[in-house]
Amino acid sequence: MNKFIIIMILVLLGFFYVLVLNNNASTKKTRALKNQSVTTIPTPYVSPILSSTNSISSVSANQATQAVIKTAKGDITLKLFPQDAPNTVANFVQKAKSGFYNNLIFHRVEDWVIQGGDPLGNGTGGGQMPTELNNKPFVVGSLGVARGQNINISNNAQFFITKKAAPWLNGQYTNFGIVTSGMDVVDKIQIGDKILGITIK
Repeated sequence: MNKFIIIMILVLLGFFYVLVLNNNASTKKTRALKNQSVTTIPTPYVSPILSSTNSISSVSANQATQAVIKTAKGDITLKLFPQDAPNTVANFVQKAKSGFYNNLIFHRVEDWVIQGGDPLGNGTGGGQMPTELNNKPFVVGSLGVARGQNINISNNAQFFITKKAAPWLNGQYTNFGIVTSGMDVVDKIQIGDKILGITIK
């Protein structure tokens, strides 16, 4: 009887030992698979700054691009600088062609500048895009991009036109065009005047 009990105990211990070994092997295999999935399939990172321009095709540097801002007080014709600010010009052209600017207002008018294109109409709207600095000076009629305190991040909707030379903006803001006709219209713009539309030629 004692031998039988001892044999049974040994058999049970053997089963238990095999069960523990199998469980440890399974756990190690699962951990290995998890570690492998983490290292071989990294989580993609999308930059919140660049996402606004990732899908935009840059305008050709050799393309002569013009934009006409239509207002109730007349037209403002602009020559764009795709060779100096390709992503900014492409963003502006895309928005203009899609009708994004239609009926938005000029929310800021000062003796030296007019600013518009904000979808909220109060200077706080619009997304983000990288600033494209260049050597173009801000002279009378220069077309620039609004931004906040971070020089590397510009607004992807709001633009401004200088009514006077503004050299303090040089190398600080994206300069992507200039008025070729209609400065008299720029000088007449008041806060709340609408952008009826922007056509690209």
